[in-house]
Amino acid sequence: MIISASRRTDIPSYYSDWFFNRIKEKYVYVRNPINIRQVSKINLSEEFVDCIVFWSKNPEPMIDKLDLIKNYKYYFQFTLTSYGVDIEKNIPSKKEKIFDTFKKLSDKIGSKKVIWRYDPIMITDKYDLDYHKKYFEKIAKTLNGYTERCIISFMDVYSKVKINMKEVKFYDINKDTNSIIELSKHISEVGKVCNIKIETCAEEIELKDFGIEHAKCIDDKLISEIIGYDINAKKDKNQRLPCGCVESFDIGAYNTCLSGCVYCYANYSESKIKEMVKNYDKNSPILCDTIDENNDKIVDKKPYVLKKEQSIFNF
Repeated sequence: MIISASRRTDIPSYYSDWFFNRIKEKYVYVRNPINIRQVSKINLSEEFVDCIVFWSKNPEPMIDKLDLIKNYKYYFQFTLTSYGVDIEKNIPSKKEKIFDTFKKLSDKIGSKKVIWRYDPIMITDKYDLDYHKKYFEKIAKTLNGYTERCIISFMDVYSKVKINMKEVKFYDINKDTNSIIELSKHISEVGKVCNIKIETCAEEIELKDFGIEHAKCIDDKLISEIIGYDINAKKDKNQRLPCGCVESFDIGAYNTCLSGCVYCYANYSESKIKEMVKNYDKNSPILCDTIDENNDKIVDKKPYVLKKEQSIFNF
C-alpha cells in the first residue's frame, strides 16, 4: 500500500506526534469525507506499507524524529512558494527558516526524496508574472543541489477558494494561455540552469516544447526506485482526470490544516477548523476526531503490498 500523509492537511508540520503514534500502534482510522459515518481502519504495519508520501510546507517538527520510521520507505512533497504572510498566513519566513529546513531534510534523506512544489501559481497585482519569474529563480538557485524535481501548477479557482480569497484581487491564469506559456518557459530555463527537472501537477496544458512533462506526485516509478522493487499500482480514480498519481490511502482530515493559506481547497472555514482542531489528541487513532461507536461503521481495509517482482534498484 501507499500511504499519503496528506493531501488534506499538513501532518508533518502540525500532527507529527500523532503520526508517529499511529506508526507505533500500526493502524489508523480515517473518516470518509463523503460518507461521514464510514470509517476505514488502515493497517500501517511495515510489511504492508510499500511507501509513505508526505506533503508539507514546513516538515521541521518531523525531521529529527525520522529514525522512528527507519523501517519504512518514504519521500516528501515540500511546498515552497514565493508568497508572503498575506497569502500563507502562518508559514514561517522562507529566508529565515524554510530554506534551511528544506536543506536539512535533503541532507538527511537525499535530494531525490525531497520534491519541491512551487504550487499553486496565482497571479495578483502584487504577485504578477515578473514577481514569479524573479522569485522562482531565487528559490531555485537556493535549492540547487538539494532537490532534483520541481512540480508546478496553476491555481484552480474553486468556489470555496473564491470565498477564502475574497480580499485578494487575482485573475484566473488558466484563461490566459500566453501568460502560462511565458512563465513556464522562464521556469524551464531556470530549472535547466539549476539542475532541477520541471513537471506540472494535474494540468491539461501541454508544455513539452519547454521540456516540462506531466508529473505523478504519487509516482510509481520514483517509489520503485526508492523501495527497490517494481510495484503494480493503478491510476488513482478518486483524483481529477488530469492527475497522474497512482492509488494511495490518505490518512489526513479536511479542515485541520493551520497554515492559513488563502488558496487552500482543504479548509472550508476558520470556524470549522477550530471545531476540528479542538478534538486533536496525539494518542487518538483518528485525526482531530472521535469515533461514535453507536453510529460509525468501521471498515477494515484489507492490507496488501504492491510488489510486482524483484528489481535491481539499489537506491
